[in-house]
This record gives sequence, C-alpha cells and structure tokens, in this order.
Amino acid sequence: MHNKKNTKYILFLLLTAYSTLQTYSQCAMCRAVLESEGSIAKAEGINDGIIYLMAIPYLLVFTIGYIIYWQFFRKRKKNLQ
Repeated sequence: MHNKKNTKYILFLLLTAYSTLQTYSQCAMCRAVLESEGSIAKAEGINDGIIYLMAIPYLLVFTIGYIIYWQFFRKRKKNLQ
C-alpha cells in the first residue's frame, strides 16, 4: 500500500516536470516588441531568460522542502531506535 502511494507521487512529479519542458513564456508587450524587431535570436534569448527566472523560485522551494522533510524523518528514525 505504501509503495503504491510513492509510485503515484513520483508519477505526478514526472508528469508535472514533463509538462513544463516545451513551454515558451513571454508577456504580450515583450512579444510585440521582439516580433516587430525581427530578431529571432534576441527573442529566443528573452524566452530562455524568462524560463530561468521562473524556475529558480520553484527550485528553491523544492530544496527547502526537501531539507525540512529529510530533517523531520532523520529525527523520527533516531527517536524510534
């Protein structure tokens, strides 16, 4: 039963990560300015920058959550022994 719960959780994480692989984020104003200039390289650079700026907070929250989770279960294992 416990293994099935972990499998669902891992599957959810993988599907969530996969759904963000092909996203192209750009606000309407940035898109209009970049399309009017006609520089594809500049537009791709802006898109990459937006993706990196978007990903950093999620990575920080995940890392902090993982550290808290790890600390909690490490203390719990010590108390059980």
